[in-house]
Amino acid sequence: MSRRIGKAIKEEVISKVQAGERVVELAEQYGISTKTIYGWLRQDTGEGVVSMLQYNKLKRENEELKRLIGELTLNMHLQKKLK
Repeated sequence: MSRRIGKAIKEEVISKVQAGERVVELAEQYGISTKTIYGWLRQDTGEGVVSMLQYNKLKRENEELKRLIGELTLNMHLQKKLK
């Protein structure tokens, strides 16, 4: 049987997730399922939640793109100097 979780607890959990705490750890700490917390986050933001794995992958891709842009910019600059 499910139990009703108070608004204050819900807001506290959401704010902690947004501050970077792990959903799994908060679920264990508050005795709430991870599914419930992810549902709250979807309701709160109106969109899906990016997992830490997805976030780390996107971060690596972003860093790689920055590196490539830097190389291309340098190459363009060097090409202009040679002309």
